[in-house]
Amino acid sequence: MSTHINSLLCLGDSYTIGESVPLFESYPYQTVQLLRKGGMHFQSPEIIAQTGWTSFELADHLINWKLNESYDFVCLLIGVNNQYRGLPITDFENDFEFLLKKAIHLANNKADHVMVISIPDWTVTPFASTQKKHPAGKEIEAYNELCKRLAGKYHTHYIDITEESRHAGKDNSLLTRDQLHYSAKAYAQWASKIFTTIHK
Repeated sequence: MSTHINSLLCLGDSYTIGESVPLFESYPYQTVQLLRKGGMHFQSPEIIAQTGWTSFELADHLINWKLNESYDFVCLLIGVNNQYRGLPITDFENDFEFLLKKAIHLANNKADHVMVISIPDWTVTPFASTQKKHPAGKEIEAYNELCKRLAGKYHTHYIDITEESRHAGKDNSLLTRDQLHYSAKAYAQWASKIFTTIHK
């Protein structure tokens, strides 16, 4: 009797690829490692993400990229670059709704197999203090409220990692050398939350 091997698709930006850490320390890989330890069979995660991507750039890539017909689970974390570039949040809302519908479709139309991950609050990092225009954490909150609302509308999971991300303002071990992106230690916290959601 064959054992089903689960698949995990992770969509996003630098936080999803784990900028400045080895690939296996990124949150998608740490999540799969936890799931395997938990007795579930998983292949390596598929990651569609790139540093600097906005919601539009991710959506555009998905339209033109050949993916598998379906995945067992899908994670979506996007929006920080929209906020950083000062793009209209109304445009992000349209993009995000498209991306969420796409994620549900890719998860065999099982909305409860889709996890929207909140945007980390990078505005507390040392890097943020070097910016000419000091970023506002309230903008991140507005983006996350939108993501949470749409996750509720489409009955997907919403995983809040933003509060944990704010600890990086006082705990440098949660950041990489660039003082902006998160470390393996931080990603382990995110992975634990995703693991708990999947491993029911």
